[in-house]
Order: sequence, then structure tokens, then C-alpha cells
Amino acid sequence: MFFLENLQLALEGIYANKMRSLLTMLGIIIGVAAVIGIVTVGSAVTEVVTGEMQDLGARNIQVSVTARDADFLSAFSGAATLPAARDLITDSMIAQFHQAYYDYIEAITLISRAGSGMVAFEENLASVSFVGINLGYAISNNLNIVAGRFFSEHDMQENHPYVIISDEVASQLFPNGDAVGQVLTIGLGQFVPEFVIIGVYEQRATLALPEIIAGSNQRTNFYFPIGQTSAFRFGTTSGHNGFVVTTVEGVDGEVFAHHVVRYLNFFYEANPSFWVTASPMSMILNITETIIYSISIAVAIIAGISLIVGGVGVMNIQLVSVTERTREIGTRMALGARTSYIRMQFVTEAMILCGIGGIIGVLFGTVIGYFGSLLLGVPNLPNPFVALLAVVFSMLIGLFFGYYPASKAAKLDPIVALRHE
Repeated sequence: MFFLENLQLALEGIYANKMRSLLTMLGIIIGVAAVIGIVTVGSAVTEVVTGEMQDLGARNIQVSVTARDADFLSAFSGAATLPAARDLITDSMIAQFHQAYYDYIEAITLISRAGSGMVAFEENLASVSFVGINLGYAISNNLNIVAGRFFSEHDMQENHPYVIISDEVASQLFPNGDAVGQVLTIGLGQFVPEFVIIGVYEQRATLALPEIIAGSNQRTNFYFPIGQTSAFRFGTTSGHNGFVVTTVEGVDGEVFAHHVVRYLNFFYEANPSFWVTASPMSMILNITETIIYSISIAVAIIAGISLIVGGVGVMNIQLVSVTERTREIGTRMALGARTSYIRMQFVTEAMILCGIGGIIGVLFGTVIGYFGSLLLGVPNLPNPFVALLAVVFSMLIGLFFGYYPASKAAKLDPIVALRHE
């Protein structure tokens, strides 16, 4: 009963001073809306990034030749020492490794960047990157062929001038017809070869590990067999500075990565400068999720500082309210109200004020988060637990910052309060 009376008094006080109450709640509303919006958008970003990486192959393991003395900063910035031809992983090493762990491997992906140039069909031109790939590429990268076909084992063994292009480039070069079967002229200085298009793949912006290894741009890639075609037409080296292993379903990527490193580093025992490292996609995925989550929480905490500002505003208004209602407080005390009742009345009013601000902030934050995540292509709503926590925290802000004005009201002398004008 006592609580209901305080609740009624608080709501009546808020309603009687609507504009002042709204301005008082503004800091709470902004703070809660910012936190909810940031957490919601952060969740959408995590979903987008992890979804992309899952599509690219959660079972992939990136294997790379790395300088023994390379640190994370130099590797990330590209300042690490590059391996010479004698330091690269050979086809023989890969074949032996594949045979040793045949039951654990679904595919091994090899790619070789072969430069860039212009391709032409009649009067249409496009600037592209040339990438030699093997059969495993389609598996590890979920390459979706929308027209024609992918390379066959025979294509890899024979010196056929075949190429697979993206659907975007196909629409640019062949706006009025089918690209499959057409012959493209490729400009590489004085060397002008011709290639037959046997397939068109669906282009998508990705973070593909094989593309990272090769340093190529998937948006304009022309794929051709990595074997004799790559070596004969573009003069690429026979070794590899990295490759990707796609494990079979059920294999622990992090555990298998240790086996990969241990096996391949047997070939690098006598190499004083380089060795082999392996990074499973599952580990990269977990690290990425952790980083995005941590950044979202950090930004949300920074945004939540405005709740403190809002709390200061609530305390200020409550002090004004105590001054305005001094005679009312004196009258209640004269009629027998205990100091705890007076204190609870003003604390309840501050908590209700902040609670209403928190609810409005959750609504605004939900709208902001939804439209922000909609721009990312992943419409998302805030976690109900996070929304509830935001409202509860805002009420705790009211409790904390409302306690001092409430205590000041409870300590008033009834006689002095009654004489107050």
C-alpha cells in the first residue's frame, strides 16, 4: 500500500511537470538509446562477418610460409621478409602431406597470382586480375558457377586456354549475349593470348583466405588452371607461399592445424629463415567475434557515460523539487510521516522518472538499431535481456542520484518546513 501511494505520487508529480520531466529524462533516454542501438548494430556486424566467414569455409585452414623471426605487426603490415623460390612449399611436399592425412582432408586449395591486365571483346574492355587455381578452390571458397562449368581434372592436366570469369564482368563484356564459349583477348604487354570462357561464377565481396594469400582482388578475378597454363602463359614459379586445407566434416580445425605444422615443418628443419604456420578459420572466426563483441561493449560503455550525465540532471531536478515542496514535506511530517517514508517517496519518484526514460530510450534504441542493422542487410532487434538490463540500470541510476535529495528532504525540520514560503 505504501509503495502504491509513492508510485501514485511520483506519477502525479511527473504528469504535473511534463516538460520538466521530459527534459530531465533526456539524458537517460539518449544514453539508453545509444547503448541499445550500438549493441544491436554490433550484433548485426558480428552476424554479417561470421556469416561471410562461415560461407567461405569454417573448415578451412590457412597454411603459410613465414619468416621465423616475424612478429604479428610485421606480418600484418606486410613488412615481413618474403620467401625466396627455394623457401616455397613445393607440389611434392603438398602431395606427401595430402597422402599422409588423406582421410582428414576434403580439399587442398592452391592459387597463384599471375598479374593483371586488360581483357577485350570487340569494343568492350575490362581491367582484371589473373589467378591460377586448382580443383580444390571451388570447395574451399564455395564458388558458385552460374553459367557453364568449373574446371575438370583434364583441364588441369592439359594446356587448354580456358578461363572462368565473374558474372559482373560477363555483363560488362557481353551485355547482349551468353559469355560461355566466347573468346577473350588478354593484353599483357606485347604478349596477347586468347582464352575461351567455360564458366561464369557469382561474384561476391568476401574475405577468402586463398585470396588473402595471393593478394588478389576477387571482384575482378579471371580464374584459369594453375598447372601448365599458369606456368606456360605467365611464367609463375612452381612453388607456393601458402595454400588452404579444407578438412572433412567433424575434424577439429585447431587440433589438425598442429598436425599440419608438425608435418610440413619437417621439410624446413634445415631452413634457418622460414618455417610453416597454420591458422584455422574456426580460430580466426572466434577471434573476430571476440574483437567485434569487445569493441561493441567498449563503445556501449562510452555511450553509457551519458547515463551518468542524465543521473546528475535527475539529482539536480530532485533538489529543486524538494525545495518547491518543502511545505508539503513539513505537513506530512506534522501528520506523523516517518523520515523513511519521505525518503522513499523521493527515491521512488527518481527511480520512476529514470525508469520511464529507460523505457523510452529502449524504444528509440530499438528503432535506431533496427534501421542500422537493416543497412547491413541483417535486420536485427535488441536482445530482450539487454533491453531489460538497460531499464533496470537506468532505475538504479535514479536510485543512486535520487538518494541525496531524498535524504535531504527526510532530514528537514518539520517546524522550519511548515514556515517555508
